[in-house]
Amino acid sequence: MGSRKPHFLEACFLCRKPLGYNSDIFMYRGNTPFCSKECRQEQIEVDESAEKKTWKMSSSSSRSIRKSDPKDSASDKTIRTGTVAVA
Repeated sequence: MGSRKPHFLEACFLCRKPLGYNSDIFMYRGNTPFCSKECRQEQIEVDESAEKKTWKMSSSSSRSIRKSDPKDSASDKTIRTGTVAVA
């Protein structure tokens, strides 16, 4: 009749291997299924690498903006030193 939409737990997110009815499913970030710890770990590493690249790009672009801002000189800044204790 109509095409059936696949259930999100039918296949591994990374390798697309079908997930067995009575087998372990390794979840990541809420609702992302994997067939093994290895597939899940590979995805975690891919995500962490992408996040680091995004962070580096946003950090370097904000650094260049700060460097080029003429009103941002060292004489305008107050620096506080000391020890902070948290209980």
